[in-house]
Amino acid sequence: MIGTGFMGAAHSQGWRTAHRFFDLPATPVMSVLVGRNPETTLGAAQTWGWEETSTDWRATIAREDIDIVDIVTPGDSHAEIAIAALAAGKHVLCEKPLANTVEEAAAMASAADAAQTRGASSMVGFTYRRVPAATLARELVLAGRIGEIRQVRAAYRQDWLSDPEGPMTWRLDKARAGSGALGDIGAHAIDLAEFITGLRIGAVSGVLDTIVKERPLLAEGVGLGGTAAADRGTVTVDDVALFTARFEAPAGGYSPLGSFEATRFASGRKNALTIEVSGSLGAIAFDLERLNELQFHDATLPATEQGFRTILVTEPGHPYAAWWPAGHMLGYEHGFSHQVVDLIRGIVDGAPIHPSFTDGLHVQRVLDAVERSSNEDGRFCAVDVRPDTPRHGN
Repeated sequence: MIGTGFMGAAHSQGWRTAHRFFDLPATPVMSVLVGRNPETTLGAAQTWGWEETSTDWRATIAREDIDIVDIVTPGDSHAEIAIAALAAGKHVLCEKPLANTVEEAAAMASAADAAQTRGASSMVGFTYRRVPAATLARELVLAGRIGEIRQVRAAYRQDWLSDPEGPMTWRLDKARAGSGALGDIGAHAIDLAEFITGLRIGAVSGVLDTIVKERPLLAEGVGLGGTAAADRGTVTVDDVALFTARFEAPAGGYSPLGSFEATRFASGRKNALTIEVSGSLGAIAFDLERLNELQFHDATLPATEQGFRTILVTEPGHPYAAWWPAGHMLGYEHGFSHQVVDLIRGIVDGAPIHPSFTDGLHVQRVLDAVERSSNEDGRFCAVDVRPDTPRHGN
């Protein structure tokens, strides 16, 4: 695994536990943790369970005993590492968003397609697909339980930047992160909406805004984004993104509209990824802050019996139900174990793995279209998808 931050801890939890609860055809060995700082990397490796450490990712991916490379670094290094790892014949798991630009993501998807012909698989880490309630939502929608999709509402709201004196981090530097709330959390809302509905976004109209434009530099004075004053840095990404989307129509069907919001200034919202899909026969609604629950409305019932009801997604027949007895809750960390399960099974079985780098490229194109629209006063912008681009995962 390359990277030692917050996502490093989450991914390590997945690698450490997946094979202990699921019957996997191969057992992952947590061989090497790669980071820039030797002391920090060693401490993380000891805490998370990695066998050894390195500060040289190139030398690590060249090792013959390394089969999978897991990339949890900031977005500006995703393309270089992933393309090199795929060229070395390694399977690759890369955190979202896939890259910082469409061009980088396209190069990664092309490298992944070429590597697949040589037996090397790849996956982009849209982990929320693997929350059991979200997976069940997809199953219900694709089974026709809510009928023809008419409207989608999705949002990802956090509040960790609402304090204007919160310090600069790499996530606030466009050169490192690519974008702000739009790419960091909006990408999850886009992917989850498409995953659940089975539809792709074809055009968007949006606006981006930066609420706090300067922030204190970190203690060591790293000049992220340049300095506006001696002790402050310039925020170069968006704090809030709002956009509407037109989904591509299924064969002979309606092209539903969607509304999307991504913000890190929603005071009181800690990790509120929400999605509601309304159809001709009912609706589903999901909230990550209540991740074991799915709200389901059956509009075919008599009027006296209608309304949303809560499904507790912990039964043996529910997705990924290998952990605890019925009614015992799962948490945020379990999705990373489910990600490992699907990746390893796909690698060993030679089955298509989703979400693929091609899926990640599509989301990157949606992000790019939202930014272009914002720069053009909200004009509807098409999501540029080549006619020959395969559409996996739906």
